[in-house]
Amino acid sequence: MGAEVAAGGGSLPGFLGRKSRYARMDDVLPPEPEDGGGVRVRGSSSRRYVFAYSVFASLNHVLLGYDVGVMSGCIIFIQKDLRITEVQQEVLVGCLSFISLLGSLAAGRTSDAIGRKWTIGLAAAVFQAGAAIMTFAPSFAVLMTGRLLAGIGIGIGIMVAPVYISEISPATLRGTLASFPEIFISFGILLGYVSNLVFAGLPDHINWRVMLGAGIVPSISIAFVLLVIPESPRWLVMQSRAGDARAVLAKVSDSEEEAQERLAEIEEAACATASGKAAWRELLRPSPVVRRMLITGLGVQFFQQATGIDALVYYSPTIFRDSGMTTESQLLAATVAVGFSKVAFIVIAIVLVDHVGRKPLLYISTIGITVCLAVLAASLALLARGVLPTGAAIGLAVATVCGFVAFFSVGIGPINMVLSSEIYPLRLRAQAVGIGFALNRMASGGVAMSFLSICRAVTVAGAFTAFAVVSAASVVFVHLFVPETSGKTLEQIESLFGGGGGVTSGEVELGDAEHLEHKRLVTR
Repeated sequence: MGAEVAAGGGSLPGFLGRKSRYARMDDVLPPEPEDGGGVRVRGSSSRRYVFAYSVFASLNHVLLGYDVGVMSGCIIFIQKDLRITEVQQEVLVGCLSFISLLGSLAAGRTSDAIGRKWTIGLAAAVFQAGAAIMTFAPSFAVLMTGRLLAGIGIGIGIMVAPVYISEISPATLRGTLASFPEIFISFGILLGYVSNLVFAGLPDHINWRVMLGAGIVPSISIAFVLLVIPESPRWLVMQSRAGDARAVLAKVSDSEEEAQERLAEIEEAACATASGKAAWRELLRPSPVVRRMLITGLGVQFFQQATGIDALVYYSPTIFRDSGMTTESQLLAATVAVGFSKVAFIVIAIVLVDHVGRKPLLYISTIGITVCLAVLAASLALLARGVLPTGAAIGLAVATVCGFVAFFSVGIGPINMVLSSEIYPLRLRAQAVGIGFALNRMASGGVAMSFLSICRAVTVAGAFTAFAVVSAASVVFVHLFVPETSGKTLEQIESLFGGGGGVTSGEVELGDAEHLEHKRLVTR
């Protein structure tokens, strides 16, 4: 048929490393003529719309990142001002993750009831209320009340944005765009670190309040977002609003033909929703296909946090102090370096995720994290025994912590969100992603709330040795259970797990080839 392309720039990695014989149609089409002649091939305006909508939908993730980053410095001054105990510090830091899982679970039902768009707005409003309470809290109890409310808002926001982005994006851009929430988390963490450094010089009873209050500013922008972004076309179809869905798809697709094809795929998937079992019942008693999806989705969510990222982000001053740093200015400056590393490498991941593929980046990420954790644990152990000089220990601590967040950000950090939002069928997507983020938050909370106690029991070096073992297990998990989903439509991905109504992987490839040939004929 002439649609076959040579393996190389246009080929896509398949399940367990297998290469697809066919390129996606948008990867090989010529550029749009500048003189306006010929047939339109690439819709630059539609790409701009999708890009803008993805950025706007990701703004809530700045709130999560800011809260995580700013609390690493705030906790130092809160302890001085409110005189809280070490256990209270752990609870204050870790409770956000646990309470946010309730928000993630609620967001699945909420986003199906009121839509993805308005759930994004609800998340921002709840967070604003919590942040305001924390800013003016006169006691630890009131501070905890505000933090719990903020956690619910964050839990709602981190679940709904990846779902919205994956449902509005074309297959060839979905990996890149679904990575946006992670870069906004990283940017928020960096803002939190910078806030710590900037406001640390204020009196102890004021500085931490200013740091927390500044987190309200990004959430105000969500009011503008709600006026700009459209509703998810897949949610509109689920509400029997095919006309509205067609209008949205026409804006984010390269042509009317493509918009109609995407609408037909969504409507076909929605038909299965109407005649299938209730989503929660199917998730609790999954078929073999859904079970494989859950293993992949939940496993990636778990390992993203169980390898210790929140321990490094929340308690990086503690880690650097253990390596030999002494002054607060040094500790906070080192955390800013960590924040810059996280932001820089998440940008690299966004560039690579749709070109290199999900699975190769996960290999690089998990292997790199394992090495960094092992080196950090070894250096702290050698310092404790007096074998390693303090200067070398500080250098290794900064280098390995920055290396950890770099490898995290180039792989499992953003790809966790990409996979979680694209592997489930439409009828299960919102609820399954909610469960995944709930597990993610539980793992995050467990790490954050137990880290100081574990360090006291087995030393900081022992804690990071345990994280290194878990990280090594994540490499094995990626090899055995994670398929390559790059370049597939959301409706085709089900076939990678043995589903799709009997559609095999080979049939999916053939469909792509026929689609490519059709496009070639049109553009001649």
